[in-house]
Amino acid sequence: MGELDGVRIGVTAERRADDLIGALVRYGAQVRHAPTITIVALDGDPQLRRGTEDVLAERVGFTAVTTGAGFRGWLDAAEGWGRKDELLHALSASRIFARGPKAVGALRGAGLREEYSAPGESNEELFGALTTAGVAGARVAVQLHGTTLPEFLDPLAAAGASVVSVQPYRWHSPPNTAPVFSLIDDVLSGELEALVFTSAPAATNFLTLAAESGRGAELRAALRDGATVCACVGPVTAAPLEAAGIRTVQPERQRLGALVKLLVSDLGGG
Repeated sequence: MGELDGVRIGVTAERRADDLIGALVRYGAQVRHAPTITIVALDGDPQLRRGTEDVLAERVGFTAVTTGAGFRGWLDAAEGWGRKDELLHALSASRIFARGPKAVGALRGAGLREEYSAPGESNEELFGALTTAGVAGARVAVQLHGTTLPEFLDPLAAAGASVVSVQPYRWHSPPNTAPVFSLIDDVLSGELEALVFTSAPAATNFLTLAAESGRGAELRAALRDGATVCACVGPVTAAPLEAAGIRTVQPERQRLGALVKLLVSDLGGG
């Protein structure tokens, strides 16, 4: 018998969904999978290439790395264009700020060293430290992931930085939204004990798709009553739900394994 026997959990992730689902199933959970976004690698995208060329055009004073996967994707794309070594050389001469251990791992795996790593793994910490680090008059290269983050890049520019951003991944709605609408039905009919979110765009688009189906207000009301637990891997992921008045639970460590253990602790025993 597993601790989650009989517990019905909806998973909204696309990336690493198999790992998450496998772990939940091993505890006995009944998992309903409905990716709310699809992430597209942009190694062939001219916008990413132009951004990379902008980074390489002049000396970079600071670099901000928001995600390990995004940074590795950027290097992979640059390698395909024959410019990876040039990019690494340019970034190595800059002061590098990272958004936590995953970004640090990608940096060190590429032979780079960070000056700062956000202790809480949040964009607020990362860009707050960067904005106060003396960026006036400096070029700042920012690796984005999924969203453009104007709420953080605008203050950088206001502090006098020349911001050059690159976005190795973007997201959009999945090509087949039927599973998402089915998951919304499951929430509204009280058939799920929990929903699991592993990225802010996935949470955002879940609410957006519900609104597009005409059931946005009904879904938000159902999630606010707490019958379905909204479990998020961390505060960045939780932010769109919290902004909609939906309470979330989060593990202390922003890792999939910790998220699974939280669900076992909160929902174990059926």
